[in-house]
Amino acid sequence: MVSDSGSPRVDAESDFLRARRHQVLSALAARVRGGAEDVVQSMSFDEVVQALGRRAEHYVGTKVIPLDAIIGSVDKTRDFDRRFRPTSARNRQRWERLARASRTGEEIPPIDVYQVGDYYFVRDGHHRVSVARSLGLKDIEARVTAVETLLSPVGINSRKDLERKHWRRILLERVPFTGEARAAIAVDEPADYGVLAETVEAWAARTMHAEGAYMDKSTMAERWYAEEFVPVLEMIEEAGVRGPDERPAEAYLRVACERYRLIREHEWNAEVLEAVRAARGRSRRS
Repeated sequence: MVSDSGSPRVDAESDFLRARRHQVLSALAARVRGGAEDVVQSMSFDEVVQALGRRAEHYVGTKVIPLDAIIGSVDKTRDFDRRFRPTSARNRQRWERLARASRTGEEIPPIDVYQVGDYYFVRDGHHRVSVARSLGLKDIEARVTAVETLLSPVGINSRKDLERKHWRRILLERVPFTGEARAAIAVDEPADYGVLAETVEAWAARTMHAEGAYMDKSTMAERWYAEEFVPVLEMIEEAGVRGPDERPAEAYLRVACERYRLIREHEWNAEVLEAVRAARGRSRRS
């Protein structure tokens, strides 16, 4: 709760100490939970855009944006956490000077941000954001530049999410799935996207060799999904070898790898699926 002693200087000092205390407790709680510290750290704009793939940008103008939607920074990710609480006392005087100005009603200039989807990243005005959040404000005026990305900027709450986005972008650059196929080809393990890209390209190479004709990337993506993925997934479902929590693309990848390990062939038939099922049964009993 924001206090008001009647002395802007004293209140600004209290504001800073309260923000620092909350940041330290939040970081400590994240360490105790184990592996969740990056969820409270400020996100890096460059890391996010690199993972999603930068397409274009344009200046939107000055508008009021929600403080809760500001999740990261262009160049000060170590100075503030995800809620823009200061991580050290290094710039305490500057912070408290802004806090006093805000409490006494001085005019505060707009901040500068990049917008990526529904998220914002601070280019200039980190201390203004930090003070505004400490004082319990909900919105802040900002000059906004919108950045368009190849992948949809959703579900980027941690660096593990960014790693998954990074590998998915690589897959889509190599194999440009669209529509239904783009939605269906999804996995949880980031590196599996790289394995899928290799798998599709290997299938295309074998197909082009057999047919004696070249296919471009778009044709490769369309044909692999229609001629390989969909029919094989139907066989996997019929044979009952898809795990209860396994995504379709994950089931395809696992069974395809198991098939080649067992019979060193790239053909699909009922005997192949039976061999995979039998091998899976033996591994469970061992």
